[in-house]
Amino acid sequence: MSPDTVAALGAEAGSRSQARARAARNRRLLVHGSRVLLLALVVALWEVLARAEVIDPFNFSMPSAIWDQIREWALHGTAQGSLWEQIWYTLYEALLGWVLGVTAGVVLGITLGRIRFLADVLGPYIKVLNAIPRIVLAPIFLIWFGLGPASKVASAVVLVFFPVFFNAFQGAREVDRNLVNNARILGAGNRRVTLQVVIPSATSWIFTSLHVSFGFALIGAIVGEYIGATKGLGLLVAASQGTFNAAGVYAAMAILAVVALLTEGLLTFAERRLFRWRPAEAGTER
Repeated sequence: MSPDTVAALGAEAGSRSQARARAARNRRLLVHGSRVLLLALVVALWEVLARAEVIDPFNFSMPSAIWDQIREWALHGTAQGSLWEQIWYTLYEALLGWVLGVTAGVVLGITLGRIRFLADVLGPYIKVLNAIPRIVLAPIFLIWFGLGPASKVASAVVLVFFPVFFNAFQGAREVDRNLVNNARILGAGNRRVTLQVVIPSATSWIFTSLHVSFGFALIGAIVGEYIGATKGLGLLVAASQGTFNAAGVYAAMAILAVVALLTEGLLTFAERRLFRWRPAEAGTER
Protein backbone atom coordinates (compact mmCIF):
# COMPACT_ATOMS: atom_id res chain seq x y z
CA MET A 1 0.00 0.00 0.00
CA SER A 2 1.45 3.32 -1.05
CA PRO A 3 2.13 6.13 1.43
CA ASP A 4 -0.47 8.29 -0.30
CA THR A 5 -3.11 5.61 0.21
CA VAL A 6 -2.17 5.22 3.90
CA ALA A 7 -2.35 8.99 4.37
CA ALA A 8 -5.75 9.12 2.66
CA LEU A 9 -7.11 6.32 4.85
CA GLY A 10 -5.76 8.04 7.97
CA ALA A 11 -7.35 11.35 6.96
CA GLU A 12 -10.66 9.61 6.28
CA ALA A 13 -10.58 7.85 9.67
CA GLY A 14 -9.75 11.16 11.37
CA SER A 15 -12.63 12.93 9.66
CA ARG A 16 -15.03 10.15 10.68
CA SER A 17 -13.83 10.42 14.27
CA GLN A 18 -14.32 14.20 14.23
CA ALA A 19 -17.79 13.76 12.75
CA ARG A 20 -18.78 11.31 15.49
CA ALA A 21 -17.41 13.64 18.18
CA ARG A 22 -19.30 16.57 16.64
CA ALA A 23 -22.52 14.55 16.47
CA ALA A 24 -22.14 13.47 20.11
CA ARG A 25 -21.50 17.08 21.17
CA ASN A 26 -24.52 18.32 19.24
CA ARG A 27 -26.69 15.64 20.79
CA ARG A 28 -25.55 16.60 24.30
CA LEU A 29 -26.34 20.24 23.57
CA LEU A 30 -29.76 19.24 22.23
CA VAL A 31 -30.51 17.11 25.30
CA HIS A 32 -29.41 19.81 27.76
CA GLY A 33 -31.27 22.50 25.84
CA SER A 34 -34.44 20.40 25.78
CA ARG A 35 -34.19 19.84 29.53
CA VAL A 36 -33.86 23.58 30.21
CA LEU A 37 -36.72 24.37 27.83
CA LEU A 38 -38.99 21.78 29.45
CA LEU A 39 -38.25 23.16 32.92
CA ALA A 40 -38.87 26.73 31.74
CA LEU A 41 -42.19 25.74 30.16
CA VAL A 42 -43.37 23.95 33.32
CA VAL A 43 -42.38 26.88 35.55
CA ALA A 44 -43.98 29.43 33.22
CA LEU A 45 -47.20 27.41 32.94
CA TRP A 46 -47.32 27.00 36.73
CA GLU A 47 -46.87 30.76 37.21
CA VAL A 48 -49.55 31.66 34.64
CA LEU A 49 -52.10 29.19 36.00
CA ALA A 50 -51.52 30.34 39.59
CA ARG A 51 -51.81 34.04 38.72
CA ALA A 52 -54.99 33.36 36.71
CA GLU A 53 -56.25 31.34 39.73
CA VAL A 54 -56.89 28.33 37.55
CA ILE A 55 -55.04 26.52 40.33
CA ASP A 56 -55.28 27.74 43.91
CA PRO A 57 -52.16 29.83 44.65
CA PHE A 58 -52.69 29.33 48.39
CA ASN A 59 -52.31 25.56 48.13
CA PHE A 60 -50.03 25.29 45.10
CA SER A 61 -48.15 28.58 45.50
CA MET A 62 -46.28 29.89 42.42
CA PRO A 63 -42.65 29.95 41.25
CA SER A 64 -42.24 33.68 41.92
CA ALA A 65 -43.43 33.24 45.52
CA ILE A 66 -41.12 30.26 45.98
CA TRP A 67 -38.17 32.30 44.67
CA ASP A 68 -39.07 35.16 47.02
CA GLN A 69 -39.14 32.70 49.93
CA ILE A 70 -35.71 31.29 49.05
CA ARG A 71 -34.30 34.80 48.72
CA GLU A 72 -35.83 35.81 52.06
CA TRP A 73 -34.27 32.79 53.77
CA ALA A 74 -30.92 33.38 52.09
CA LEU A 75 -30.76 37.09 53.00
CA HIS A 76 -32.45 37.14 56.41
CA GLY A 77 -32.29 33.56 57.63
CA THR A 78 -35.04 31.32 58.98
CA ALA A 79 -36.64 31.02 62.39
CA GLN A 80 -34.20 28.17 63.09
CA GLY A 81 -31.08 30.06 61.96
CA SER A 82 -29.38 30.83 58.66
CA LEU A 83 -30.45 28.94 55.55
CA TRP A 84 -26.91 27.71 54.95
CA GLU A 85 -26.83 26.22 58.44
CA GLN A 86 -30.03 24.27 57.71
CA ILE A 87 -28.62 23.01 54.40
CA TRP A 88 -25.34 21.97 56.01
CA TYR A 89 -27.13 20.25 58.90
CA THR A 90 -29.21 18.11 56.54
CA LEU A 91 -26.26 17.46 54.24
CA TYR A 92 -24.07 16.43 57.18
CA GLU A 93 -26.67 13.93 58.42
CA ALA A 94 -27.22 12.53 54.92
CA LEU A 95 -23.49 12.28 54.15
CA LEU A 96 -22.65 10.57 57.43
CA GLY A 97 -25.56 8.15 57.08
CA TRP A 98 -24.61 7.50 53.46
CA VAL A 99 -20.97 6.76 54.30
CA LEU A 100 -21.91 4.43 57.16
CA GLY A 101 -24.64 2.69 55.15
CA VAL A 102 -22.42 2.24 52.08
CA THR A 103 -19.53 0.92 54.17
CA ALA A 104 -21.72 -1.57 56.01
CA GLY A 105 -23.51 -2.62 52.81
CA VAL A 106 -20.29 -3.16 50.85
CA VAL A 107 -18.49 -5.04 53.63
CA LEU A 108 -21.43 -7.30 54.47
CA GLY A 109 -22.42 -7.75 50.82
CA ILE A 110 -18.92 -8.81 49.74
CA THR A 111 -18.53 -11.02 52.82
CA LEU A 112 -21.80 -12.87 52.30
CA GLY A 113 -21.16 -13.04 48.56
CA ARG A 114 -17.85 -14.79 49.25
CA ILE A 115 -18.90 -17.01 52.18
CA ARG A 116 -21.91 -19.07 51.20
CA PHE A 117 -22.43 -20.48 54.71
CA LEU A 118 -22.92 -16.99 56.16
CA ALA A 119 -25.25 -16.10 53.29
CA ASP A 120 -27.38 -19.18 54.00
CA VAL A 121 -27.54 -18.40 57.73
CA LEU A 122 -28.12 -14.62 57.57
CA GLY A 123 -30.07 -14.48 54.30
CA PRO A 124 -33.57 -14.99 55.76
CA TYR A 125 -32.99 -12.36 58.46
CA ILE A 126 -31.78 -9.79 55.93
CA LYS A 127 -34.81 -10.46 53.73
CA VAL A 128 -37.14 -9.97 56.72
CA LEU A 129 -35.43 -6.69 57.69
CA ASN A 130 -35.59 -5.53 54.08
CA ALA A 131 -39.36 -6.19 54.03
CA ILE A 132 -39.93 -3.80 56.95
CA PRO A 133 -40.98 -0.30 55.78
CA ARG A 134 -37.89 1.53 56.94
CA ILE A 135 -39.51 4.95 57.07
CA VAL A 136 -41.58 3.79 60.06
CA LEU A 137 -38.34 3.23 61.97
CA ALA A 138 -37.72 7.00 62.09
CA PRO A 139 -39.99 7.54 65.15
CA ILE A 140 -38.25 4.66 66.92
CA PHE A 141 -34.83 6.19 66.22
CA LEU A 142 -36.16 9.51 67.51
CA ILE A 143 -37.10 7.82 70.80
CA TRP A 144 -33.76 6.03 71.03
CA PHE A 145 -31.40 8.85 70.00
CA GLY A 146 -33.38 12.05 70.61
CA LEU A 147 -33.80 15.18 68.47
CA GLY A 148 -30.11 15.43 67.55
CA PRO A 149 -28.47 14.28 64.34
CA ALA A 150 -27.96 10.69 65.52
CA SER A 151 -31.60 9.72 64.88
CA LYS A 152 -31.46 11.18 61.33
CA VAL A 153 -28.16 9.45 60.60
CA ALA A 154 -29.69 6.15 61.74
CA SER A 155 -32.67 6.67 59.41
CA ALA A 156 -30.29 7.40 56.53
CA VAL A 157 -28.18 4.32 57.29
CA VAL A 158 -31.07 1.87 57.16
CA LEU A 159 -32.31 3.35 53.88
CA VAL A 160 -28.87 3.26 52.26
CA PHE A 161 -27.69 -0.13 53.52
CA PHE A 162 -30.00 -2.49 51.67
CA PRO A 163 -29.62 -1.32 48.04
CA VAL A 164 -25.84 -1.18 48.48
CA PHE A 165 -25.77 -4.57 50.21
CA PHE A 166 -27.76 -6.37 47.52
CA ASN A 167 -25.69 -4.84 44.71
CA ALA A 168 -22.40 -5.68 46.44
CA PHE A 169 -23.66 -9.20 47.17
CA GLN A 170 -24.74 -9.75 43.57
CA GLY A 171 -21.51 -8.25 42.27
CA ALA A 172 -19.47 -10.66 44.40
CA ARG A 173 -21.56 -13.58 43.16
CA GLU A 174 -21.28 -12.54 39.49
CA VAL A 175 -17.47 -12.46 39.39
CA ASP A 176 -16.06 -14.41 36.45
CA ARG A 177 -15.11 -17.82 37.85
CA ASN A 178 -12.23 -18.09 35.37
CA LEU A 179 -10.62 -15.00 36.93
CA VAL A 180 -10.94 -16.50 40.39
CA ASN A 181 -9.57 -19.86 39.26
CA ASN A 182 -6.66 -18.23 37.46
CA ALA A 183 -5.82 -16.21 40.55
CA ARG A 184 -5.83 -19.35 42.66
CA ILE A 185 -3.61 -21.15 40.15
CA LEU A 186 -1.13 -18.29 40.51
CA GLY A 187 -1.10 -18.88 44.27
CA ALA A 188 -3.53 -16.20 45.51
CA GLY A 189 -5.31 -16.96 48.80
CA ASN A 190 -8.86 -16.03 49.74
CA ARG A 191 -7.81 -12.59 50.99
CA ARG A 192 -5.94 -11.65 47.80
CA VAL A 193 -8.70 -13.06 45.60
CA THR A 194 -11.23 -10.92 47.45
CA LEU A 195 -9.15 -7.74 47.37
CA GLN A 196 -7.68 -8.04 43.88
CA VAL A 197 -10.37 -9.88 41.92
CA VAL A 198 -13.78 -9.81 43.62
CA ILE A 199 -13.90 -6.20 44.83
CA PRO A 200 -12.65 -4.66 41.54
CA SER A 201 -15.13 -6.81 39.60
CA ALA A 202 -18.00 -5.76 41.90
CA THR A 203 -17.11 -2.05 41.78
CA SER A 204 -19.42 -1.28 38.85
CA TRP A 205 -22.31 -2.97 40.71
CA ILE A 206 -21.54 -0.95 43.82
CA PHE A 207 -21.32 2.35 41.95
CA THR A 208 -24.72 1.65 40.40
CA SER A 209 -26.24 1.58 43.88
CA LEU A 210 -24.42 4.73 45.01
CA HIS A 211 -26.46 6.93 42.68
CA VAL A 212 -29.72 5.73 44.21
CA SER A 213 -28.50 5.38 47.77
CA PHE A 214 -27.55 9.03 48.33
CA GLY A 215 -31.10 10.01 47.45
CA PHE A 216 -32.24 7.53 50.08
CA ALA A 217 -29.85 9.11 52.58
CA LEU A 218 -31.40 12.51 51.96
CA ILE A 219 -34.86 11.02 52.36
CA GLY A 220 -33.86 9.46 55.69
CA ALA A 221 -32.44 12.75 56.98
CA ILE A 222 -35.45 14.79 55.81
CA VAL A 223 -38.03 12.37 57.24
CA GLY A 224 -36.19 12.28 60.57
CA GLU A 225 -36.07 16.09 60.69
CA TYR A 226 -39.72 16.33 59.70
CA ILE A 227 -40.75 14.11 62.61
CA GLY A 228 -38.60 15.91 65.14
CA ALA A 229 -35.48 18.06 64.97
CA THR A 230 -33.92 21.34 66.02
CA LYS A 231 -32.43 22.22 62.59
CA GLY A 232 -32.48 21.11 58.98
CA LEU A 233 -34.45 21.36 55.75
CA GLY A 234 -36.96 18.80 57.01
CA LEU A 235 -37.73 21.11 59.92
CA LEU A 236 -38.25 23.98 57.45
CA VAL A 237 -40.80 21.81 55.62
CA ALA A 238 -42.58 20.95 58.87
CA ALA A 239 -42.56 24.59 60.08
CA SER A 240 -43.85 25.87 56.73
CA GLN A 241 -46.57 23.24 56.67
CA GLY A 242 -47.58 24.17 60.23
CA THR A 243 -48.09 27.81 59.17
CA PHE A 244 -49.80 26.89 55.85
CA ASN A 245 -46.87 28.41 53.96
CA ALA A 246 -46.97 26.46 50.70
CA ALA A 247 -44.18 28.57 49.23
CA GLY A 248 -41.93 27.58 52.14
CA VAL A 249 -42.65 23.88 51.59
CA TYR A 250 -41.85 24.11 47.88
CA ALA A 251 -38.80 26.28 48.56
CA ALA A 252 -37.31 23.67 50.91
CA MET A 253 -38.06 20.97 48.34
CA ALA A 254 -36.39 23.01 45.58
CA ILE A 255 -33.26 23.50 47.71
CA LEU A 256 -33.19 19.78 48.46
CA ALA A 257 -33.52 18.98 44.74
CA VAL A 258 -30.54 21.22 43.92
CA VAL A 259 -28.44 19.53 46.62
CA ALA A 260 -29.39 16.09 45.27
CA LEU A 261 -28.58 17.08 41.67
CA LEU A 262 -25.18 18.50 42.62
CA THR A 263 -24.33 15.33 44.54
CA GLU A 264 -25.49 13.15 41.64
CA GLY A 265 -23.24 15.17 39.34
CA LEU A 266 -20.25 14.60 41.62
CA LEU A 267 -20.94 10.85 41.77
CA THR A 268 -21.27 10.67 37.98
CA PHE A 269 -17.99 12.55 37.55
CA ALA A 270 -16.23 10.20 40.00
CA GLU A 271 -17.66 7.14 38.23
CA ARG A 272 -16.50 8.35 34.83
CA ARG A 273 -13.03 9.07 36.15
CA LEU A 274 -12.84 5.66 37.80
CA PHE A 275 -14.23 3.74 34.80
CA ARG A 276 -12.53 5.61 31.97
CA TRP A 277 -11.42 2.24 30.61
CA ARG A 278 -15.00 1.05 30.16
CA PRO A 279 -16.45 1.73 26.68
CA ALA A 280 -19.73 3.61 26.51
CA GLU A 281 -22.77 1.44 25.92
CA ALA A 282 -24.64 1.92 22.71
CA GLY A 283 -27.28 4.61 22.97
CA THR A 284 -25.95 6.11 26.19
CA GLU A 285 -24.27 9.41 26.89
CA ARG A 286 -20.79 9.36 28.30
